[in-house]
Amino acid sequence: MSEDPAAAAPDQASPSGPAAPSGPAGPERLRFALADYVRGAHQAYLDAAAVLPPAERARLPLLAAGRITVVAVGTSHLHLLATTEALPAPQGPEVELADELPGLAWTVRFVDPVVLPAVGLVDESAGPRPDEVRRLLGVRTHLYHLVVPPGASLTPHHAGHAGTGLAHAHAAAARDFEAIRAHAPRHEALVEEMHGAAVAGLPRAQALLALAIAPGDDGVRVAADAAEPDPDLLRRALLAAVRAPSHAEVAQP
Repeated sequence: MSEDPAAAAPDQASPSGPAAPSGPAGPERLRFALADYVRGAHQAYLDAAAVLPPAERARLPLLAAGRITVVAVGTSHLHLLATTEALPAPQGPEVELADELPGLAWTVRFVDPVVLPAVGLVDESAGPRPDEVRRLLGVRTHLYHLVVPPGASLTPHHAGHAGTGLAHAHAAAARDFEAIRAHAPRHEALVEEMHGAAVAGLPRAQALLALAIAPGDDGVRVAADAAEPDPDLLRRALLAAVRAPSHAEVAQP
């Protein structure tokens, strides 16, 4: 996924996405295949979001961000990491491709061992290591992190499934946090912080905040004490906790 330094300037997207080069398969064609996959996932995300009420749609993380960077990292797995954090301009063998759809613009950056040698040392023999990939990139927050296993095809069907699933997950999380706010009005500030941590992809911060919102709930504590807290399980445990009669709160006048 690397390229000669002379060709490292960003390519601009056409209205239908970056135009794939002709000729035999190689790094450049792979980059455009990845760019097409990202575009397909984002189109599916937007299509799924289109059926939501306007304000709810606008709050979805990708739509609220407006412009994002998607970093494609080649280890033994393919990692697609979306972030709003700023990355420096491409240098040397680094390549990026810009693209957009109505309501969402993004740039795909490609990282392999030529660009960042440390990614070639990531041991994923026991499974993908997204935390380690983000650490090597220096990315602290992310809107999504998709992992494509070795041998999987970058088909439009797979991209559509990934994008639709991501939109549904983001929408479900937003609805859950609205319900948590409604049932825990005295902890609204903490719920807002937890929602922000969820959007940013910070599960351990979410765990600490959930414990602060419902410190005496066993379900929340079990979910929060996990070595790698699952944000979905944690959020559902917190929602169940604040809905319980023992946690009933009265909003301050």
